[in-house]
Parts: sequence; C-alpha cells; structure tokens
Amino acid sequence: MLVKELERQLGVRLFERTTRAVALTDAGRLLQPYAERVVTELRQLGVALQGSTLASRSTLTIAATPVIATCLLPKVVAEFARKHPEVRIQIMDGSLDSVRQAVLEGHANMGMAFFVKPAAGLLRESVCRFRLMSISPGERRRSTHVQNRTWKSLDGLPMIALPMSNPIQALIDKHLPSVKASQEERAEMNFLGTMIAMVKAGLGNAVIPSFMMEECQQHGLNIAMLTEPAVHLNMYVALRRGADRQLAETQLIEALKMHIAMSDDLA
Repeated sequence: MLVKELERQLGVRLFERTTRAVALTDAGRLLQPYAERVVTELRQLGVALQGSTLASRSTLTIAATPVIATCLLPKVVAEFARKHPEVRIQIMDGSLDSVRQAVLEGHANMGMAFFVKPAAGLLRESVCRFRLMSISPGERRRSTHVQNRTWKSLDGLPMIALPMSNPIQALIDKHLPSVKASQEERAEMNFLGTMIAMVKAGLGNAVIPSFMMEECQQHGLNIAMLTEPAVHLNMYVALRRGADRQLAETQLIEALKMHIAMSDDLA
C-alpha cells in the first residue's frame, strides 16, 4: 500500500508487476539509490538515538571490601537506585589492595574500605566512622537492646578474633587487656560473619565494628558498646586524583552519610 501511494504521489510506476514477478521500472531504478540512502540514514538515526538514551543513564562503579559490600552498601544502593533510576551502579568486591588498584587504574569510580593508606594518585575522604563493640552469646531471639561495657571487663573471657595480620584486629588488640595471653588461647577466624556464628554457638566473645550490629541483633546476641575508651573505626572513600568527579559520586557519598546518620547505633 505504501509503494502504491508513493507511485500515486510521484505520478510514475516504480514496479512492473505480473502474476509471477515484480521488477523495477526505469523510474524505480532511478529512485533506488535515493531510497537506499534514506534507509541508511534512518538506521544511523536509530543508533544515534539509542546511544543518547544509554548515555543519559550513567554508570557508577564502586570497588569495596567484602564486609562493606555485604553490610553497608545493599541498603544504601537500593535507596539510591529508587531516587536516581538514571544511574546504574556496579559493585566490585575484593581485597583492600584490589580496591586501591581498581581506583588507581580507573576500573572503578570510587573505592570504599577501612585502613586506606595514602598513595600517589589517590585521594582519601573519611566519610563515616563506627564504634567497636563486644558481642557475647544471647537468648537466641532478635534483640535490639544495646549496653555499655569497658574493655577491662573483657579480661579473662574466651575470645574469638580475626587474624593478627588483619588491621581491624590490630586496632582491637591495642585496647584488649592481657592481649599477649589472649592471643595464645583465642580462636581466629578470617571473616566477621564466621565470628558472629561462633559467638552465637556459645564458643566465646568477640569485638567487632558496629556496622555489624543489625546482623548481631538478628541472631539475638548480647551487644555492648565498648568504653574507656570508646574506639572508632574510620571508613574511607578513595578517589583517583585528577579524575573527573561525576555528580552521581557526590550523591552516593551523601546517601551513605545520611544512612549512617539515621542509624544512631552505628556511629
């Protein structure tokens, strides 16, 4: 129907039609290169429009250590995605060294980790901090009650710890009483989640950062913020020096700060 309408408007026949074949007329052959050019330009226009749509949906890649990717980012990213559907967020979880390298090599827009050391080409920004708290076996039902206790009160208790090479454990050991004796006797686990499971099973006590509080509450553990002194753990955002900073990066950092501020027990 479209071809016949075009023939009517041009006043010429473009095809010779028989019951067995359809062939171009002289006018049709004259029109063919123009028609091919129009089709090509329409295809190019479609590609360009699709590209502009994809470009308007920016991608923000975050490299983070596993504990941050597991305990902090899910809720922050979910809330951010609801408010900023035009931004696609990708998470790269890995070791502290891999987080630093991902940022320095441009594979990630930002990195999130604890104990980020200064490095050439790397900018650090402390975005939030968490208290160290103790956990002990509880009533095996969800509890939101949080107490206070001193570091000294942990003296003599069976402890479950991270390896001594872990920087979080190194900070804890600075404040644990009789730390040399406890290092010889305590059980060591590589992951905070394993420590929580062991405490839940009644195998000892542990000192961990407060960003694990919700999981500990779900397991019904006794939680106490440690005092005398109160010890904090800083979390850093790492950015590549000289890189163009996306608006989405600033917005996500602010969303993270807001999430921590609204969770009074975390800081």
